[in-house]
Amino acid sequence: MKKLNAYRGKLTAAQIAEGMNAALENARRLAADAERLLNIGSFPSAASLAALAIEEAGKISILRALSLARSQTELNDAWKDYRSHTMKNRAWIMPQLVAAGARKLEDLRVLFDESSNHPYVLDQLKQLGFYTDCLGKALWSKPSDVIDEHLASSLVHVSKLLSQGSKHSQREIELWMEHVGPVWKKDMAWMKQGIVNWYATMHAEGLVHGDPKGMEEFIR
Repeated sequence: MKKLNAYRGKLTAAQIAEGMNAALENARRLAADAERLLNIGSFPSAASLAALAIEEAGKISILRALSLARSQTELNDAWKDYRSHTMKNRAWIMPQLVAAGARKLEDLRVLFDESSNHPYVLDQLKQLGFYTDCLGKALWSKPSDVIDEHLASSLVHVSKLLSQGSKHSQREIELWMEHVGPVWKKDMAWMKQGIVNWYATMHAEGLVHGDPKGMEEFIR
């Protein structure tokens, strides 16, 4: 076999939850390994492993979207995103946006802006932290010359933030499909209301402990 036998079909709510938990667990492992490398001064490898942790954490939202796929085309697109490095790492600038004052969902729109190059920047940093290359006007790139302690520390910090979170459950995904599924990719106001309703139901069933009103304010 020259390639892994990648699955591209539908998943049950239980399978979605299992995949989300696997991604979260692995993201934490990679972030912890990245921090160990950072502490011993291996900055390029620490940065690249942190980027991998960010990608693993990014699978969670993609799997959530995959659970709502209505057609084979949407299913294919979701699996393509799941295996795309730049689709999984879009959230890496979220802490920077929050530090700059982002407090509402609309403030994070740039994360998914197709014209933004931030996913490609992180993907290139990941490559530069692992490999030598010949770039520009025949200049040799070495990981130790490109990745310094400050950059590595920043990426490790982001990877630890994005790999936080509690375990996901089958019921969580079932409620997501029930409340968000009917309005998915339709009117934005409907989608926001669907997410608000989903979170409120999650809270009522004891699946989350955050404030539903706070979530509604963030969404709206």
